[in-house]
Amino acid sequence: MTKIMGILNVTPDSFSDGGQYIDVELAVRHARQLVADGADAIDVGGESTRPGATFVSAADEIDRVVPVIRRLKRELDVLISIDTYKPEVAEAAVRAGADLINDVWGSKWGDRSMVTVAARHEVPIILMHNRTEPHGTDVLAEVRADLEESIRLAKQAGVSENRIWLDPGIGFMKTYEENLFLMRHLAIATDFGYPVLLGTSRKSLIGLTLGLPATERVEGTIATVCYGIQQGCEWMRVHDVKEIKRAALMMDAMLAAELPKGE
Repeated sequence: MTKIMGILNVTPDSFSDGGQYIDVELAVRHARQLVADGADAIDVGGESTRPGATFVSAADEIDRVVPVIRRLKRELDVLISIDTYKPEVAEAAVRAGADLINDVWGSKWGDRSMVTVAARHEVPIILMHNRTEPHGTDVLAEVRADLEESIRLAKQAGVSENRIWLDPGIGFMKTYEENLFLMRHLAIATDFGYPVLLGTSRKSLIGLTLGLPATERVEGTIATVCYGIQQGCEWMRVHDVKEIKRAALMMDAMLAAELPKGE
Protein backbone atom coordinates (compact mmCIF):
# COMPACT_ATOMS: atom_id res chain seq x y z
CA MET A 1 0.00 0.00 0.00
CA THR A 2 1.20 3.47 -0.86
CA LYS A 3 2.28 5.54 2.15
CA ILE A 4 1.73 9.28 2.50
CA MET A 5 4.23 11.71 4.04
CA GLY A 6 2.63 15.00 5.01
CA ILE A 7 4.71 18.16 4.64
CA LEU A 8 5.11 20.44 7.67
CA ASN A 9 7.20 23.49 6.83
CA VAL A 10 8.07 25.52 9.93
CA THR A 11 9.59 28.18 7.70
CA PRO A 12 8.69 31.77 6.77
CA ASP A 13 9.52 31.40 3.07
CA SER A 14 8.56 27.99 1.67
CA PHE A 15 7.14 28.32 -1.84
CA SER A 16 3.50 27.43 -1.12
CA ASP A 17 2.90 27.59 2.64
CA GLY A 18 5.71 29.75 4.02
CA GLY A 19 4.90 31.42 7.32
CA GLN A 20 1.72 29.46 8.03
CA TYR A 21 3.14 27.08 10.65
CA ILE A 22 6.16 28.80 12.21
CA ASP A 23 4.40 28.87 15.60
CA VAL A 24 4.73 25.57 17.47
CA GLU A 25 1.02 25.38 18.32
CA LEU A 26 -0.01 26.06 14.72
CA ALA A 27 2.51 23.48 13.48
CA VAL A 28 1.25 20.80 15.86
CA ARG A 29 -2.37 21.57 14.98
CA HIS A 30 -1.59 21.23 11.28
CA ALA A 31 0.26 17.97 11.86
CA ARG A 32 -2.74 16.56 13.69
CA GLN A 33 -4.92 17.45 10.72
CA LEU A 34 -2.47 15.81 8.30
CA VAL A 35 -2.64 12.60 10.34
CA ALA A 36 -6.43 12.78 10.50
CA ASP A 37 -6.43 13.14 6.71
CA GLY A 38 -4.37 9.97 6.34
CA ALA A 39 -0.67 10.82 6.67
CA ASP A 40 1.59 7.92 7.63
CA ALA A 41 4.53 10.25 8.37
CA ILE A 42 5.15 13.95 8.99
CA ASP A 43 8.18 15.59 7.36
CA VAL A 44 9.32 18.58 9.41
CA GLY A 45 11.46 21.17 7.61
CA GLY A 46 13.08 24.28 9.06
CA GLU A 47 14.67 25.72 5.91
CA SER A 48 13.10 26.25 2.52
CA THR A 49 14.83 24.48 -0.37
CA ARG A 50 13.09 26.49 -3.09
CA PRO A 51 15.38 28.30 -5.56
CA GLY A 52 16.63 31.56 -4.09
CA ALA A 53 15.59 30.75 -0.53
CA THR A 54 17.47 32.41 2.33
CA PHE A 55 20.15 30.26 3.97
CA VAL A 56 19.35 29.32 7.57
CA SER A 57 22.08 28.58 10.10
CA ALA A 58 22.09 25.18 11.76
CA ALA A 59 21.39 26.81 15.14
CA ASP A 60 18.34 28.66 13.83
CA GLU A 61 17.08 25.58 12.02
CA ILE A 62 17.40 23.53 15.21
CA ASP A 63 15.46 26.18 17.13
CA ARG A 64 12.65 25.90 14.57
CA VAL A 65 12.32 22.13 14.29
CA VAL A 66 13.27 20.59 17.64
CA PRO A 67 10.36 21.99 19.73
CA VAL A 68 7.92 20.85 17.04
CA ILE A 69 9.42 17.36 16.77
CA ARG A 70 9.31 16.89 20.55
CA ARG A 71 5.61 17.73 20.62
CA LEU A 72 4.78 15.59 17.61
CA LYS A 73 6.61 12.61 19.06
CA ARG A 74 4.61 12.88 22.26
CA GLU A 75 1.23 13.44 20.65
CA LEU A 76 1.15 11.54 17.34
CA ASP A 77 1.58 7.86 16.47
CA VAL A 78 3.26 8.29 13.06
CA LEU A 79 6.79 8.43 11.72
CA ILE A 80 8.47 11.79 12.19
CA SER A 81 10.96 12.80 9.51
CA ILE A 82 13.47 15.65 9.62
CA ASP A 83 13.90 17.42 6.29
CA THR A 84 17.44 18.80 6.41
CA TYR A 85 20.82 18.55 4.70
CA LYS A 86 22.79 19.68 7.76
CA PRO A 87 24.19 16.83 9.91
CA GLU A 88 24.03 18.86 13.12
CA VAL A 89 20.34 19.57 12.56
CA ALA A 90 19.66 15.90 11.87
CA GLU A 91 21.56 14.96 15.03
CA ALA A 92 19.46 17.31 17.17
CA ALA A 93 16.24 16.22 15.49
CA VAL A 94 16.88 12.51 15.96
CA ARG A 95 17.76 13.12 19.61
CA ALA A 96 14.44 14.97 19.90
CA GLY A 97 12.59 11.96 18.51
CA ALA A 98 12.74 12.04 14.71
CA ASP A 99 12.55 8.55 13.21
CA LEU A 100 13.86 9.32 9.74
CA ILE A 101 16.28 11.70 7.97
CA ASN A 102 15.23 13.25 4.66
CA ASP A 103 18.35 14.70 2.99
CA VAL A 104 17.80 16.72 -0.20
CA TRP A 105 21.52 16.53 -0.97
CA GLY A 106 21.87 12.74 -0.70
CA SER A 107 24.59 13.22 1.95
CA LYS A 108 26.80 15.15 -0.47
CA TRP A 109 26.57 18.57 1.16
CA GLY A 110 29.46 19.93 3.19
CA ASP A 111 31.60 17.24 4.77
CA ARG A 112 29.22 14.46 3.65
CA SER A 113 28.71 13.31 7.22
CA MET A 114 24.91 13.04 7.18
CA VAL A 115 25.13 9.29 6.57
CA THR A 116 27.33 9.01 9.67
CA VAL A 117 24.49 10.47 11.75
CA ALA A 118 22.03 7.99 10.24
CA ALA A 119 24.37 5.07 10.86
CA ARG A 120 25.16 6.07 14.43
CA HIS A 121 21.50 6.40 15.40
CA GLU A 122 20.37 3.47 13.24
CA VAL A 123 17.62 5.47 11.53
CA PRO A 124 16.59 5.33 7.86
CA ILE A 125 17.83 8.04 5.52
CA ILE A 126 16.23 9.27 2.32
CA LEU A 127 18.95 10.01 -0.23
CA MET A 128 17.53 12.49 -2.71
CA HIS A 129 19.06 13.16 -6.09
CA ASN A 130 20.55 16.63 -6.38
CA ARG A 131 23.61 18.19 -7.97
CA THR A 132 25.41 21.51 -8.33
CA GLU A 133 25.93 21.37 -12.10
CA PRO A 134 23.34 21.12 -14.90
CA HIS A 135 22.83 17.77 -16.58
CA GLY A 136 24.52 16.83 -19.82
CA THR A 137 23.02 14.86 -22.68
CA ASP A 138 22.10 11.70 -20.74
CA VAL A 139 20.08 12.78 -17.71
CA LEU A 140 19.02 9.24 -16.76
CA ALA A 141 22.57 7.91 -16.68
CA GLU A 142 23.66 10.88 -14.59
CA VAL A 143 20.78 10.52 -12.12
CA ARG A 144 21.60 6.83 -11.73
CA ALA A 145 25.31 7.54 -11.20
CA ASP A 146 24.57 10.26 -8.65
CA LEU A 147 22.22 7.99 -6.71
CA GLU A 148 24.80 5.21 -6.81
CA GLU A 149 27.32 7.56 -5.24
CA SER A 150 24.91 8.47 -2.43
CA ILE A 151 24.20 4.79 -1.79
CA ARG A 152 27.93 4.07 -1.69
CA LEU A 153 28.50 6.84 0.85
CA ALA A 154 25.69 5.49 3.02
CA LYS A 155 26.99 1.93 2.97
CA GLN A 156 30.56 3.02 3.66
CA ALA A 157 29.31 4.92 6.73
CA GLY A 158 27.58 1.81 8.02
CA VAL A 159 23.96 2.51 7.06
CA SER A 160 22.30 -0.88 6.68
CA GLU A 161 20.56 -1.90 3.44
CA ASN A 162 17.10 -1.82 5.03
CA ARG A 163 17.55 1.79 6.13
CA ILE A 164 18.30 3.30 2.71
CA TRP A 165 15.53 5.10 0.83
CA LEU A 166 15.81 7.02 -2.44
CA ASP A 167 14.17 10.09 -3.98
CA PRO A 168 14.67 10.96 -7.69
CA GLY A 169 14.70 14.67 -6.83
CA ILE A 170 11.97 16.03 -9.08
CA GLY A 171 12.43 19.80 -9.31
CA PHE A 172 16.01 19.91 -8.09
CA MET A 173 18.65 21.10 -10.59
CA LYS A 174 16.58 19.88 -13.51
CA THR A 175 14.92 21.73 -16.35
CA TYR A 176 11.20 21.48 -16.99
CA GLU A 177 11.82 19.01 -19.81
CA GLU A 178 14.20 16.93 -17.69
CA ASN A 179 11.62 16.73 -14.89
CA LEU A 180 8.93 15.50 -17.28
CA PHE A 181 11.34 12.97 -18.80
CA LEU A 182 12.42 11.73 -15.36
CA MET A 183 8.76 11.28 -14.37
CA ARG A 184 8.40 8.96 -17.37
CA HIS A 185 11.41 6.95 -16.22
CA LEU A 186 11.11 6.66 -12.44
CA ALA A 187 12.49 3.14 -12.73
CA ILE A 188 15.87 4.88 -12.63
CA ALA A 189 15.21 5.07 -8.87
CA THR A 190 12.88 2.14 -8.20
CA ASP A 191 15.13 -0.40 -9.96
CA PHE A 192 17.66 -0.14 -7.12
CA GLY A 193 15.20 -2.05 -4.92
CA TYR A 194 15.05 0.49 -2.09
CA PRO A 195 11.87 2.28 -0.98
CA VAL A 196 11.38 5.37 -3.15
CA LEU A 197 9.85 8.63 -1.98
CA LEU A 198 8.37 10.83 -4.71
CA GLY A 199 8.12 14.56 -4.01
CA THR A 200 6.17 16.40 -6.70
CA SER A 201 3.64 18.24 -4.56
CA ARG A 202 2.67 21.66 -5.99
CA LYS A 203 6.04 21.95 -7.76
CA SER A 204 6.86 24.12 -10.76
CA LEU A 205 6.69 21.06 -13.03
CA ILE A 206 2.93 21.16 -12.42
CA GLY A 207 2.65 24.93 -12.42
CA LEU A 208 4.41 25.29 -15.75
CA THR A 209 2.34 22.54 -17.34
CA LEU A 210 -1.03 23.82 -16.14
CA GLY A 211 -0.28 27.52 -15.82
CA LEU A 212 -1.43 27.58 -12.21
CA PRO A 213 -0.11 29.04 -8.93
CA ALA A 214 1.13 26.75 -6.15
CA THR A 215 -2.19 26.84 -4.29
CA GLU A 216 -4.10 25.42 -7.30
CA ARG A 217 -1.94 22.42 -8.20
CA VAL A 218 -3.64 19.58 -6.31
CA GLU A 219 -5.06 17.93 -9.46
CA GLY A 220 -1.68 18.06 -11.16
CA THR A 221 -0.08 16.62 -8.04
CA ILE A 222 -2.60 13.77 -8.05
CA ALA A 223 -1.66 12.93 -11.64
CA THR A 224 2.04 12.74 -10.79
CA VAL A 225 1.34 10.68 -7.67
CA CYS A 226 -0.81 8.15 -9.55
CA TYR A 227 1.83 7.83 -12.25
CA GLY A 228 4.52 7.39 -9.59
CA ILE A 229 2.53 4.64 -7.87
CA GLN A 230 2.17 2.81 -11.17
CA GLN A 231 5.95 2.92 -11.57
CA GLY A 232 6.65 1.50 -8.13
CA CYS A 233 7.18 4.49 -5.83
CA GLU A 234 6.08 3.55 -2.30
CA TRP A 235 5.96 6.91 -0.52
CA MET A 236 4.46 10.25 -1.59
CA ARG A 237 5.54 13.51 0.07
CA VAL A 238 2.63 15.93 -0.27
CA HIS A 239 0.90 19.02 1.10
CA ASP A 240 -2.70 17.97 0.30
CA VAL A 241 -2.87 14.72 2.24
CA LYS A 242 -6.61 14.05 2.17
CA GLU A 243 -6.95 14.29 -1.62
CA ILE A 244 -3.71 12.40 -2.32
CA LYS A 245 -4.57 9.64 0.15
CA ARG A 246 -7.87 9.00 -1.62
CA ALA A 247 -6.20 8.90 -5.03
CA ALA A 248 -3.52 6.54 -3.72
CA LEU A 249 -6.08 4.17 -2.22
CA MET A 250 -7.88 4.03 -5.56
CA MET A 251 -4.66 3.37 -7.45
CA ASP A 252 -3.62 0.65 -4.99
CA ALA A 253 -7.01 -1.06 -5.34
CA MET A 254 -6.83 -1.07 -9.14
CA LEU A 255 -3.25 -2.30 -9.27
CA ALA A 256 -4.05 -5.15 -6.84
CA ALA A 257 -7.35 -6.16 -8.44
CA GLU A 258 -7.93 -9.80 -9.38
CA LEU A 259 -11.03 -11.70 -10.43
CA PRO A 260 -12.47 -14.05 -7.80
CA LYS A 261 -11.57 -17.69 -8.36
CA GLY A 262 -14.40 -20.00 -9.31
CA GLU A 263 -15.65 -22.85 -7.21
